[in-house]
Amino acid sequence: MPNNTLEITTICSDVENSQFTLQSTVPEEEMRVENTTPVIHPQLSQRRSLPRIKILGTGGTIASKAASSSATADYKVDLTIQDMLDSIPDISRICEVEYEQICNVDSKNIDEPILLKIYNGISESLQKFDGIVITHGTDSLAETAFFIESTIDAGEVPIVFVGSMRPSSSVSADGPMNLYQAICIAADSKSRNRGVLVSLNDQISAGYYITKTNANSLDSFNVRQGYLGNFVNNEIHYYYPPVKPQGCHKFKLNIPTGTESFNFPDVCIIYGHQGITSKLLNIVKSEYEGIVIATMGAGSMPDNVNVDCLRVEIPIVYSKRSMDGMIPRANLPRNSNGDSNMCIASGYLSPEKSRILLQLCLACNYGIDEIRHVFRGVYGG
Repeated sequence: MPNNTLEITTICSDVENSQFTLQSTVPEEEMRVENTTPVIHPQLSQRRSLPRIKILGTGGTIASKAASSSATADYKVDLTIQDMLDSIPDISRICEVEYEQICNVDSKNIDEPILLKIYNGISESLQKFDGIVITHGTDSLAETAFFIESTIDAGEVPIVFVGSMRPSSSVSADGPMNLYQAICIAADSKSRNRGVLVSLNDQISAGYYITKTNANSLDSFNVRQGYLGNFVNNEIHYYYPPVKPQGCHKFKLNIPTGTESFNFPDVCIIYGHQGITSKLLNIVKSEYEGIVIATMGAGSMPDNVNVDCLRVEIPIVYSKRSMDGMIPRANLPRNSNGDSNMCIASGYLSPEKSRILLQLCLACNYGIDEIRHVFRGVYGG
């Protein structure tokens, strides 16, 4: 059950490098713990030595069924966490598991209220568990992972996102193995101090930079920035010592008790294409608090559109429609004085992650210079 008496406070004055802890706002004797979550218990002799893992279920393909065993499309979310755990190998010798079904939806339907539930579920579990696993649809998994990495400092606790590309009913479903590997990764001591991870298709990746690049294949995620290791024959192989994403700005969310949504500032994405004009830009600039443009190439937009962007009085992030590469500051449009006005380079971030980062900046009332400073962490600005 969510505990609305918990709030996040910082124990470090440096916001960018702060560690967040959970503290109660009521005396301990007044708190009542009501645990209705099913628990898988290992043998009594193992309880004290095994890591405790919390699984948060949100739905997605990993929790879906199709009409036949050969179908890999037109499936429906149908399984709970308990159903999925029944399909994986016994983990009672690896860890203790508790789970909570936050929601059960296709990830295309994850909005700010659901994002808040995921955020709260993770925040409330940090000091009680040794690792956290979140089952999630792959369509927007990269966005949720990026948001969580940007708003929660988990300290040493690994937060592992996992999904699948084939439904559970498929003759070669990848969900059970992905979930099994994610639990093992979350329980492994070598996963500590690595921040948000993604376990998919035998690969271990950093959630901050991961991007979905294929709509159908099992090898669906690009991990050019943040390919950390592999899971092979029950062995976890990391290529590097524990490290968290360079330049990741941590935002402290001040969420009042009982709030059901973040109510973020509205930011839209405009997709650049051959023959694009300023028509769409002029339509949305008065309806949104920020704009992200998925530009052609490394920041290329028609000259007349660049001129109009320099006149807009809200932040405009120049991102890219290509999966790889970056937008350097040198490719931003400039006026006769050499100023880019409200235009910002996204660096390595995709349009959808640029949107989230700009929303977080605007929610914290950052000015244009502060926003540029945040995006410089990902080599933009």
